[in-house]
Amino acid sequence: MNVVRLNKETKKNLLEQLLKRSTNDYGEIEGRVADIIDNVRKRGDAAIFEYAAKFDGCDLTSDNFQVSDKEIEEGVKEVDPKLFAVMEKAYERIRSYHEHQVRQSFFTTDTDGSILGQRITPIERVGVYVPGGKAAYPSTVLMNIAPAQCAKVDEIIMCTPANASGKVTPVVLAAAKITGVKRIYKTGGAQAIAAMAYGTELIPKVDKIVGPGNIYVALAKRAVYGHVSIDSVAGPSEIMVLADESANPRYVAADLLSQAEHDEMASAILVTTSKELADKVSREIEGFLPTLSRREIIERSLDKFGFILIADNMEDAIDAVNDIASEHLEIVTKDPVGTMTKIRNAGAIFLGEYSSEPLGDYFAGPDHVLPTNGTAKFFSPLSVDDFIKKSSVISYTREALRAVHEDIELFARAEGLTAHENSIAVRFEDE
Repeated sequence: MNVVRLNKETKKNLLEQLLKRSTNDYGEIEGRVADIIDNVRKRGDAAIFEYAAKFDGCDLTSDNFQVSDKEIEEGVKEVDPKLFAVMEKAYERIRSYHEHQVRQSFFTTDTDGSILGQRITPIERVGVYVPGGKAAYPSTVLMNIAPAQCAKVDEIIMCTPANASGKVTPVVLAAAKITGVKRIYKTGGAQAIAAMAYGTELIPKVDKIVGPGNIYVALAKRAVYGHVSIDSVAGPSEIMVLADESANPRYVAADLLSQAEHDEMASAILVTTSKELADKVSREIEGFLPTLSRREIIERSLDKFGFILIADNMEDAIDAVNDIASEHLEIVTKDPVGTMTKIRNAGAIFLGEYSSEPLGDYFAGPDHVLPTNGTAKFFSPLSVDDFIKKSSVISYTREALRAVHEDIELFARAEGLTAHENSIAVRFEDE
């Protein structure tokens, strides 16, 4: 990892380095994504089937495009029953957490008879993208579907690529079985995003698309945004650990490595006031590396985007944390709760040495779909709010409007909108 003394210049350089991971730096891929989207939009399922053959070596037809109930059951049988039970337990915890986020409509009344309110309605149809290929992410299924269900979304469909045999990863099907989602289509990449955004003969158009994916998926989501809603354009994974001399260096090293293994573009950063801790964490990382299956990916990640920042004091360390606005933030200090009160920007916050980041990835309950690449300054984790719409409600009686109509007419005249003024005035022209 890159060990640097934290100051204004090194922080500025670090922020510039991290921004290089943004989807804005993939211009040549955008053209390919645009072509895929246009092809799917024009040719529908025929284009999807061609891409399945080209990218996945999979022979799809209208008969086998949607995952059948039999395929779901076969997938469940291939999963270790102990793992299935763990996923069920995780799903229950995720559902329970998100139930606390459910909002209710409200209405207020005044003595003049006016009624103001806000009506909450769920999004009608949501598409969930689940990556396939070499990796399988059943946690993605649980984390994206649970809040949508808590919001009472009418219909949830799922897209995930199949292998060359036309089969979807069994553990992904098992997770879908747990959630109860049955409408699953065998397509991935930008073509899946296009299909959900615009609809095909077999895939219905959705109102919102959620779920992670590679750079093609991220750019496709960005391209269709506005035609449909999306959760975010997610970047590579990030972890930041804020620690003082009380932290266990072995734990800190293990947690940094847990995110570096995701992707060579992933970022792992330790911010500490202790030079001694920094040295110990570096040694622990070197000791762990030979034992880890994704060592090459981790090493590339740490070389490019792995940093140990040594701050002069905790105030400077906290300022750096807020400026970087990491996806995951672990606070391992003598007073983690007190430290947390000074944190403004982070996707998810983990307090204390036994709140390791993977706890949030799989099991604790809060959603693991989080803002990346500094967007925690203005974005939040995926939640029930992402699957609802809010409509303002206004109801005035004649008496209530009479009391304010001249004020409204004056306001409208000030903006030069005489039709606005007339819309109010016409109701009192007989007075």
